[in-house]
Amino acid sequence: MDLKSRKHSFGQNAFHFVWKIKYAKDPFKFYGLRMDCEFFIRQVAYRQKCKIYELHVAVDHIHLFVELPPTMSVSKALQLFKGYSAFKLFSKHPWLRRHFRKGHFWSPGKFFRSVGNTTTEAVQHYIASSQPWVC
Repeated sequence: MDLKSRKHSFGQNAFHFVWKIKYAKDPFKFYGLRMDCEFFIRQVAYRQKCKIYELHVAVDHIHLFVELPPTMSVSKALQLFKGYSAFKLFSKHPWLRRHFRKGHFWSPGKFFRSVGNTTTEAVQHYIASSQPWVC
């Protein structure tokens, strides 16, 4: 992962996301459904100019390691990934609506953690050893 440069910013915006299926169901035991979900998540990433480093669709949850554009927030990214994939899964597999009441495929909960090349200790050392401001 490299640092990205924009007009007025320079940095890295990579995250590990995890989210679960609502109602503790396991529809991803069906291989075709799992492949469709992965395809829809990759579609969102392509359209939003996100770079997927790793994606795993487990039986009841998703792991996604992705780099977001500098202008995209974590909440917006999860809204896009979860919302679009659920919409497309319900459209392609109407039988899912019988198992997921009120059209909610994903649980509202989520896990996210920023991922980078530096450790917490390295950042703390850098800040502690930086020169104080002179007024």
